[in-house]
Amino acid sequence: MEKQTRRGILKNVTKAAIGGAVLAQGASAQTGSMTKKDATGKSSPAFPFTTVVSFGNLLFVSGIGCRVAGTIEEETNWVLDEMEKNLKAAGSSLEKVLKVNIFLEDIKDFDRMNAVYRARKWGSVFPARNTVQPAALPAGDHGLAIDCIAYV
Repeated sequence: MEKQTRRGILKNVTKAAIGGAVLAQGASAQTGSMTKKDATGKSSPAFPFTTVVSFGNLLFVSGIGCRVAGTIEEETNWVLDEMEKNLKAAGSSLEKVLKVNIFLEDIKDFDRMNAVYRARKWGSVFPARNTVQPAALPAGDHGLAIDCIAYV
């Protein structure tokens, strides 16, 4: 039996996920008929990113940093409220989030952030998640930033 590398496994999972998204749209995986779109129509040409990109029935929500100073609990609530607004504008919800990345300015805030995160309505299964402490967050972001992948 051939041993698979981590990279090989990830490539196969990614191909399966994208293929599943194509089939969920009723198109053949070979047609390439899916297109990348601005899912909310709110993006501005002044910024080099789109807030929510749709691809098939998948949504990719850009990182949202907290723009108001407060406790880590207040900042987490603010960011999750903004993420929920973006998801709703794109026709989705927190219950349809598959993957979350959380970037904490100080990993010591993990338990307090996690208590707020846990209290949200994520559906019957929590999303897959990474939580890391980066070397720095963009200027203006306070204690954390969060991005996610969801479906419609």
